[in-house]
Amino acid sequence: MSTYEARLSALREQMTKDGLDGFVVPICDEHMSEYVGDYAQRLAWLTGFGGSAGSAVVLKDKAAMFVDGRYTIQVRDQVDGNLYEYVGTADKSMIDWLGENAPEGSNIGYDAWLHTQDWAKSAEARLAKRGAQLVAVKSNPIDAVWKDQPEPSLLKLDVQPDEFAGKSASEKRADIAAWLKEEGLDATVIAALDSVAWAFNIRGKDIANTPVPRGYAIIKADGSAQLFVAPEKLTDEVRVHLGNSVALRDYNEFPAALTEYTDQKIGVDPERSVAAIFDQLEGAGAQIVKRRDPTILAKAIKNETEISGHKAAQARDGAALSKFLHWFSQEAPKGGHDELTVAAKLAEFRGQSDKLMDLSFRTISGAGPNGALCHYSVNEKTNRKIETGTLYLVDSGGQYRDGTTDVTRTMAVGEPTDEMIKRYTQVLQGHIALAKAVFPEGTTGGQLDILARQYLWADGVDYAHGTGHGVGAYLSVHEGPQRIAAFGGFNEPLVAGMICSNEPGYYKDNDFGIRIENLILVEERDIAGAEKNMLGFETLTFAPLDRRLIDLSVLSDNQRQWVDDYHAHVLDIVGPQLEGEALDWLKEQCQPL
Repeated sequence: MSTYEARLSALREQMTKDGLDGFVVPICDEHMSEYVGDYAQRLAWLTGFGGSAGSAVVLKDKAAMFVDGRYTIQVRDQVDGNLYEYVGTADKSMIDWLGENAPEGSNIGYDAWLHTQDWAKSAEARLAKRGAQLVAVKSNPIDAVWKDQPEPSLLKLDVQPDEFAGKSASEKRADIAAWLKEEGLDATVIAALDSVAWAFNIRGKDIANTPVPRGYAIIKADGSAQLFVAPEKLTDEVRVHLGNSVALRDYNEFPAALTEYTDQKIGVDPERSVAAIFDQLEGAGAQIVKRRDPTILAKAIKNETEISGHKAAQARDGAALSKFLHWFSQEAPKGGHDELTVAAKLAEFRGQSDKLMDLSFRTISGAGPNGALCHYSVNEKTNRKIETGTLYLVDSGGQYRDGTTDVTRTMAVGEPTDEMIKRYTQVLQGHIALAKAVFPEGTTGGQLDILARQYLWADGVDYAHGTGHGVGAYLSVHEGPQRIAAFGGFNEPLVAGMICSNEPGYYKDNDFGIRIENLILVEERDIAGAEKNMLGFETLTFAPLDRRLIDLSVLSDNQRQWVDDYHAHVLDIVGPQLEGEALDWLKEQCQPL
C-alpha cells in the first residue's frame, strides 16, 4: 500500500469513527490564506498535491481532486489517479460534484474554520437536494490521523517601521474607527493575516515567503483593538510598538472572545472570514453586518512612502535578476545545470543584497516541458536538465523591507524555433498593449484583460491564468482586491496607487512555456482636453528581455519603440549597479532593436 493510499485509508477509518460519510479537504487555514503554514498543509499530506490552489472530497468509496486550469497537468503528476478522480473546476465545481456523488442520507463533514459561510450555505443547499447533509466537525479528522503534523509557528513578530509603512499603526486604526462610526458598527473582525499585519504595522515569519504573523484582530469604533497572537511570539519591542490601546490576548482565546459581543453590531468580511466566525457571533447574539474588511482597499492603494520603497526594491531586485540573466546566458549553453541549481543561483544573486528578507514565493524554475506548467514547483523528482534547443522560464521575486517583487523572464537556450519566437512575440505584444493602456477612472481589471490576450486570440490560442494580480508592500505577493483577469476579482476598479502584475503567457503542453511579467503601478494621467479623469500604468520592473525571441518583422513601430524605451530605462536603473562583463552584457542587451 502506498503512503497516500494508507493515508486515505486512515482518513476513511477516522470518518467512520466520527459518523461521517464524506469529508471536504481544502488548501486553507483559519484565515482564508492563499499560502498556509506547514501545519495547515492537509491536502498536500493527504494527496501529495503541491499546488497552491485545489481541494479534495473523500467519500467512503470514491474521492476526487479539484483544480483549476493552472494545475491540470501537475495534479496528474502528483496525485494517484487510482485513488482520486481528477476534476477541473472550469467544468464542474466541488459542490456540484458532491451533489451528484454524495449518497442519499449521508453526512458530509467540513471544518468550519477552513471554509467561508457562503460556501457552506451553497454546499448545504446542494446536498439537501440529494437528501444528504453538511456537518460541521468538532475537530478535523485529518488532524487525528496526521501523526507528525507540525505545530503552528511560534517565531517572533517584528515591527514594520513607519519609515517603510508611511503611516503609523495608530493612524490606520483611527481611520478604521472612523469607518466603523460611519457604518454604525461597534467593531469589526480582521481575520486575513496580511490585513492584521498591515493594520498594526507588524510582520511575522509564520508562512514561508509571506511576512505575516498568525493572528486575529478585533478593532472597535473607539479606536481600541484586541490582537490575538500566541504570547510566545511577542517581544518587548512589539509590545511597546503596539501601545496601551491594543489589548494583547492569546490566539486560542479568539473563538471565545467572539461571544463577548452580544447585541453589538459587528462588521465581518464574508470573503475573508471563515464560517466558524459567523457561527460564534450568531450563537452569542451579535448583530452581524457583512462588510469588506476595511483594510483591503487602503492596503491596496499604496502611499507615497510605499511607492518610493517599492521602486527602490525593484531597482536592486532588477540588478540581481540581470546578474543572473548574464550568468545564465554564459553557463546554460554549456550544459550541466538543472532547474534546482539554476534557481539556487538566482537566490544567491538576490542574497547578495543585505536588504533581502526572503523570497516572495518559491521560485518557478521551469525547463522545457516543465515551463508549460504555469505554476510549476520544482523538486528532486521533477528536476530537469537545462538543455540546448529549449526555453527556460523563471518566475521569482524577493521580499525586501521596503517592497515585494515578482518578475518572470523566459530565455532561449541555444537556437529557438520559429514557433517559440512567434509565441514569445505575441506574448510580448500583449504585454506592451497592457503596459501602454490609458483608461478612465472606474475601469476594472476585467475590462483590460483582453488587451494582453488579443494577439494570442487572433491566432487561436490563450493562457489559463489571470493576466495580473495585486502585490503588497513587504506583504503578500498576491494581494487583492484588484485583478487583471476575466474571472475572480475582475470587477474591482483600478485606482491610482495600486500595484499589479502584467504577465501574459503561452504554454504548449509537454514542450515549452512563455511568460513575461513586470509589475506596474496605476497612476493618474494628465491628458490635454480629457473629459474624464484618466489613468495609466508606470512599469516598475527592470530587467532585459531576450532579444533572440523577438520577431522584429511583426512588431509595429510603436511596439519597437516601447521595447527600446524599456531597455533604455533598464540600463539607466540597473546599469549603475553592475560592473565588468555583466555590465557589458547588459549594454548589449539594451541596445535599440
